[in-house]
Amino acid sequence: MCEYFVKADPIQYEQRTRSVRIRGMLTSIRLENMVWDVLAEMAEDEGCTTNALICTLHDEILQHRGEVPNFASFLRITSLRYLRRCLINLERQYQPADGHDSATVFQPSVLARANDKVASSRAHSNVLAAVKT
Repeated sequence: MCEYFVKADPIQYEQRTRSVRIRGMLTSIRLENMVWDVLAEMAEDEGCTTNALICTLHDEILQHRGEVPNFASFLRITSLRYLRRCLINLERQYQPADGHDSATVFQPSVLARANDKVASSRAHSNVLAAVKT
């Protein structure tokens, strides 16, 4: 199991700082490249820029919680929850005909075969590629 994770490209977990203007204030956010990539995909799905998505998330968490104690961590968890929701939706769409349970269906070798079946869906293909790398 560890071999799968330790072979990840170090670029994915290298951190990058970006400046974002939130409510007129310029702020820097430091996140891992993979998190920035997921946020960009989320923004594309929402039809906006990554900065606009981040501003919207900031405003919504501020409205809901009244404060934003650790916004970078919130963005990391948001990206993980987005990927998890994509996988759950994919699992619901892909019903194995051979009776395998979802744990078997989502092993990397089975995901590779499933990728061919859902290639027409860009969002699902991106999730499968992220899981395989």
